[in-house]
Amino acid sequence: MTDTTASTPASLRVLVYSDDIDTRQQVILALGRRPHPDLPELEYVEVATEPVVIQNMDAGGIALAILDGEAVPAGGMGIAKQLKDEIHACPPILVLTGRPQDAWLATWSRAEAAVPHPLDPIHLAEVAVGLLRGNVAVTA
Repeated sequence: MTDTTASTPASLRVLVYSDDIDTRQQVILALGRRPHPDLPELEYVEVATEPVVIQNMDAGGIALAILDGEAVPAGGMGIAKQLKDEIHACPPILVLTGRPQDAWLATWSRAEAAVPHPLDPIHLAEVAVGLLRGNVAVTA
């Protein structure tokens, strides 16, 4: 008999940052509790300010960070760049961009992926699942 509890986390913590509660809720509704049967359930950490993003990311335990590039006063792309520069083995980051043409800015931020507003729930879930799968494989 194999013990899978040591290699598979009970849940994956996903940080969702936006100053707009509606954007945070759209992300959470799009992904749901379990966006793919291969993944554990998701546990969300909703964040509305940059200092709390930094605090949560520094504390560790985040499997994926979804940052709203349109948030104010601190946009998700600038926060993503800071996190990638400052956190060793930073978890994957998905940036929500204002429009598809802004994807190049996500490259500058070193985010692993970008999804444009308005959010397409199916596309967002596909991208997030891909990033989470990679993270689970690394941590398993």
